[in-house]
Amino acid sequence: MLPIQTKLASGELDGSLKRLYGAAYESQKSKYAALAVAFEDVFGAKEDASLFSAPGRSEIGGNHTDHQLGRVLAAAVTLDTRAVVAPRSDNVVHIHSQGYTPLCVSLENLAPNAGEENASEALVRGIAERFLQTGWNIGGFDAVTASDVPKGSGLSSSAAFSVLVATIFSELYNDGKISPVEQALASKYAENKHFGKPSGLMDQLACAVGGLITIDFQQPEEPQIERINCDLGSLGYAICIVNCGGNHADMTPEYAAITMEMGSVARFFGKTVLREVDEGVFYASLGELRKVVSDRALLRAMHFFGDNARVPLQAAALRCGDIETFRQLMNESGRSSFTQLQNVCPTDSRERGLALALAISERVLGTGGAWRVHGGGFAGTIQALVPLDRAEAYQFELERVFGAGCCYRFAVRPVGGVRIR
Repeated sequence: MLPIQTKLASGELDGSLKRLYGAAYESQKSKYAALAVAFEDVFGAKEDASLFSAPGRSEIGGNHTDHQLGRVLAAAVTLDTRAVVAPRSDNVVHIHSQGYTPLCVSLENLAPNAGEENASEALVRGIAERFLQTGWNIGGFDAVTASDVPKGSGLSSSAAFSVLVATIFSELYNDGKISPVEQALASKYAENKHFGKPSGLMDQLACAVGGLITIDFQQPEEPQIERINCDLGSLGYAICIVNCGGNHADMTPEYAAITMEMGSVARFFGKTVLREVDEGVFYASLGELRKVVSDRALLRAMHFFGDNARVPLQAAALRCGDIETFRQLMNESGRSSFTQLQNVCPTDSRERGLALALAISERVLGTGGAWRVHGGGFAGTIQALVPLDRAEAYQFELERVFGAGCCYRFAVRPVGGVRIR
């Protein structure tokens, strides 16, 4: 039996697990115990094996603003990617993720590998390369992982995995000294340079930092992070995530088009991103802009300016418990994403799950709630602000259409990637 199994059985880790999972810690404890058994089956009874966890994330405000150095409102969620991990004496990483083909990455060669695009190996190699570039240590490890963050759900399963890997490198080889921001930057580097996805920093940073936070990316290497203390339950509301099906795996061109089109508007003004463009000058230049960029690019720029301005208003409303103002702002963000950002309906005309879920949400919640596309869009999830006295009815209606278990309540996790002690 692994020493970590003894700690789990004795209750020594109960305090740490309660902090991560609240009242659900007992069920999570059982999952870690099963993962420890799986680790021993694959790698043997290693005395120095330990537990790790990294959360998924929920974007609450600021849809597709991060890659333009804008503002976002986000939170880590209690759904996570878990691991049992032990260090190795060589520079090889072995990861057995339940439900996936095992991976093996040699850290002797950290250059991007075209054959690893869109694969987990690329994330491991890219994070290791970034840490070496920035003066941190790396080393091999064995890991068995499992995840409750559904792939393609909009809760960023890839960022949870990346932050898990970054946390493992930090804890095993750097005494836990690599900051959440540095872990997030390494994860983004890996996604952009190795994995082949032009993501911003929001997903990784929300997973790495934890809690309910606002992030201002105006200085991308030193993003400004502020925590928000707000208990939505005490205000009579819950945030629900609805998985409408579909998968983000084939949506990379859709996401890339948003970044490219917003960038085309910025370049008209000699800038790199929209955060550097004066909003008033943008609107005054619409006639000239339309001659050189697409109408969709203009609409997407309009969305950026609007949603970027909404984030501090949403944060202020939450801080003072003004749920009605927050509700109105959330609906404004939803309408803007649908009509201006246009990331609700993908180019495949057969896929309209997000639009259908939003329409049902409006019908069920009426003037008492809010609903919006969640995360990258095109497929995956929507988000709804639901009065507690309508939560069961809302869940029933959405699950009647999209299947049992598609709707679950949002719970904030107070910390990001951790080694559980």
